[in-house]
Amino acid sequence: MATTPSKDHKRREREQKKMYKRQARQEAKAAKKAAEELAAAEAVKKAAEEKQAQAEAEFEAEFARELEAEAKVEAAKKGSGST
Repeated sequence: MATTPSKDHKRREREQKKMYKRQARQEAKAAKKAAEELAAAEAVKKAAEEKQAQAEAEFEAEFARELEAEAKVEAAKKGSGST
């Protein structure tokens, strides 16, 4: 004689499936949130690195201008001193 699962058993299976789906959705949300936070942190880090690189480039440009100005002054001194 074959037995069929009780309605209570079927209800528990349905509820368990729902629970697993809900857990999967929550895990997906948590993973997505973590990925977004990581991306935001990387963006902040990249922005800081770009700002630092820009500051260094400006410093190097200013330094090059100062060296050029000093070279011109030295050349002027040598040019006027030899006459």
